[in-house]
Amino acid sequence: MNVVFLILAIVVAIGALAYYRASLTMFTAAIAALLVVGSLTDTSGIVAWLIFLAVALPLNIASVRQQYITKPVLGLYRKIMPEMSTTEKEAIDAGTTWWEADLFRGNPDWHKMHNFPKPRLSAEEQAFLDGPVEELLAMVDDWHSTHERADLSPEVYDYLKSKGFFAMIIAKKYGGLEFSAYAQSCVLQKLTSKSMMLSSIVGVPNSLGPGELLQHYGTDEQKNHYLPRLAKGLDVPCFALTSPEAGSDAGAIPDFGIVCKGEWQGKEVLGMRLTWNKRYITLAPIATVLGLAFKLYDPEKLLGDKEELGITCALIPANTPGVKIGRRHFPLNVPFQNGPTQGDNIFVPLDYIIGGAPMVGQGWKMLVECLSVGRAITLPSNSTGGIKAAAMATGAYARIRRQFKLPIGKMEGVEEAMARIGGYAYMADASTTMSVGAIDLGEKPSVISAITKYHMTERMRTAINDAMDVHGGKGICMGPNNYLARGYQGAPVAITVEGANILTRNMIIYGQGAIRCHPYVLAELQAAQLEDEGAAITAFDKAVFGHIGFAISNFFRTFWLSLTGGMFSHAPYNDATAKYYKQMNRFSAAMALMSDVAMATLGGDLKRRERISARLGDILSMLYLTSAVLKRFNDEGRQVQDLPLVQWACEDNLAKAQLALDELFDNFPNRAVGVVLKRVVFPWGRTLRKASDKVEHQVARIMQTPCEARSRLGAHLYLTNEPGNQLGRVEQVLLDILAAEPLFDKVAKAANKRLPFYRLHEVADLGLELGVISKDEANKLRLAEEGRLFVINVDDFEPEYLAADNSLTQQPNGADALNEQQAKKTKAA
Repeated sequence: MNVVFLILAIVVAIGALAYYRASLTMFTAAIAALLVVGSLTDTSGIVAWLIFLAVALPLNIASVRQQYITKPVLGLYRKIMPEMSTTEKEAIDAGTTWWEADLFRGNPDWHKMHNFPKPRLSAEEQAFLDGPVEELLAMVDDWHSTHERADLSPEVYDYLKSKGFFAMIIAKKYGGLEFSAYAQSCVLQKLTSKSMMLSSIVGVPNSLGPGELLQHYGTDEQKNHYLPRLAKGLDVPCFALTSPEAGSDAGAIPDFGIVCKGEWQGKEVLGMRLTWNKRYITLAPIATVLGLAFKLYDPEKLLGDKEELGITCALIPANTPGVKIGRRHFPLNVPFQNGPTQGDNIFVPLDYIIGGAPMVGQGWKMLVECLSVGRAITLPSNSTGGIKAAAMATGAYARIRRQFKLPIGKMEGVEEAMARIGGYAYMADASTTMSVGAIDLGEKPSVISAITKYHMTERMRTAINDAMDVHGGKGICMGPNNYLARGYQGAPVAITVEGANILTRNMIIYGQGAIRCHPYVLAELQAAQLEDEGAAITAFDKAVFGHIGFAISNFFRTFWLSLTGGMFSHAPYNDATAKYYKQMNRFSAAMALMSDVAMATLGGDLKRRERISARLGDILSMLYLTSAVLKRFNDEGRQVQDLPLVQWACEDNLAKAQLALDELFDNFPNRAVGVVLKRVVFPWGRTLRKASDKVEHQVARIMQTPCEARSRLGAHLYLTNEPGNQLGRVEQVLLDILAAEPLFDKVAKAANKRLPFYRLHEVADLGLELGVISKDEANKLRLAEEGRLFVINVDDFEPEYLAADNSLTQQPNGADALNEQQAKKTKAA
């Protein structure tokens, strides 16, 4: 029996030391101490000591370990190590890791997270939001822009240029605004709340485009020429990356350039002959300067010994002879300026390359580094603005609109949809704010940008669907007073661009996260690629044994945290949020464990197991989104009013993380491993549930009731009550209806009737006749009726207005025309 106790003591000691991530020396000393106790009590003998020494000595003597263990393992690792293309390596090397790396390590430091500074607007940035942004939005008629002009008005374009809306990222020394990422996000959210078309046009030049690339990589001559012109609006930029053959797989672009000599402005210079066919390029139809990505070749070796130089980026003035630009795509009735561009064998000098000749072949690295910043700002911010606008509008509408003699927002079925919208609005704002805050701290968060792009655009799609369901007929009838329909139509656009969401979820989030965020995987890969064998063995030894200890630690941490539900793990606050921190400790350890198991059992095949990768990425994403919710709650002073929103968002995310883990186990390629680990991670089964009906009721009530929590939910939206702003008008009607309700009740009581809550002008007359309300109070009832009708009515038109304009005889240059052109080229060849 003493032997059993000794073995149990050793197992417990190993588990405890692993849980706290003790060093190899500590493990060795602890087990040796237990064996000494065993020897003194005649529990352990010479065999136990021999086994211990046979294991401990090789592991603790570095020279022995490296020669007889590390070296053979390194050889095996090099054979099974997955091959990576140059573009994959550059994508992995680009950007930085931030809080997501802490989540990946299985032991998040919550104090570290809460110590990240809260993003704040400068006085200048706040003044821009309160001044030019408000003025711009008052100028914009979204129905006129989207339905009648299919473009912004010239006056709006002039205002955008003159006030620097296209120059938020450009440094002040070049005439730009040089706003923080947080300020850019707030501007885009506010623009989206009135016009998705407007925010798309403003967002792209401030995201992936010539301005961003020039500031980081341009020559002084390029910066001094282009940046002041971009800042003043004298040049309008676009960036042409996507080709018909290369959408989400942007590294596969077929567009090319050939290094050669040619005549330029009367002189023979070294340059390139460029051929391209691009599509989906925002601002291309009106751009004056075209950023272009292409593969550069040097068959005559005029630049060196290589023929294939790689992806390169150049700036091409749109008036360059041969550049085709100006035609437009028509993206789902949200007609922001977007179109194709082509060029065939166009000669330009080599100094058109962004950064000049030294940046030849560096284009992909440039793009992924800038995309890791821009992708975390524009689409997440636009989506967040859309979700928040849907939350405010739906909350107000559900309180104003009545069916079955009560506001529809009090119906439980409607509350369910509203809770999703409200919870997503709080979560989206939290996530976007945390992510742009990282950028303002100097990070280039490639993994976070993929998480926020995917999840914010997907939640925007869900939220707008829910909002349409609640609004019913109000939502489906297009017209000047429909504030939802363009967002509904445009949701798939956000899903598609800057990397399709299916690709982002299945390949990018975890594909980059596993290598960049894991504390040892990248070090192992880099060690295995070293040419100096001695250095390779030393570096690999440090990485691989660190990795082994990390995996052992995560196994014991996961088992203990799952067994106890994380009850005894650390949470920075002992309040209603404590359980969320503790569950995240548990899921963080489980994700780290499953990452190592997946990499160990699948090896290079993990790259092709997209659904395994997607589920691991889902867990990382849910942890990040929940972190952002908790950080927002803390940054805003832990407002008790906001707790239902926090609870809904955290419980929704954690339930999704639990489901992803469960599906991962059920579909794990090695069934035995999946079954065993499912028992480790879910010893009591799936215990987490989504938010209760009670919490959803509380969220729906916040959305319908003017209060501080609701105001925080709608922060940085355009809620000004002016004739052209439907969202602001609905907000005012909500206040008017709430003010009218007690007056209505007073009249109904005096009349001793159950009056219906409509024709409030007649109720006003009755109240005056009965002498129970004043003229001012009667006017409040009449005002409420006017607003009520505005909110519940829908637009209608003369039939002729809806007919298409058939006066345009030019036909679309669609797929048939392109196919015909290709057929002619093929036949000629």
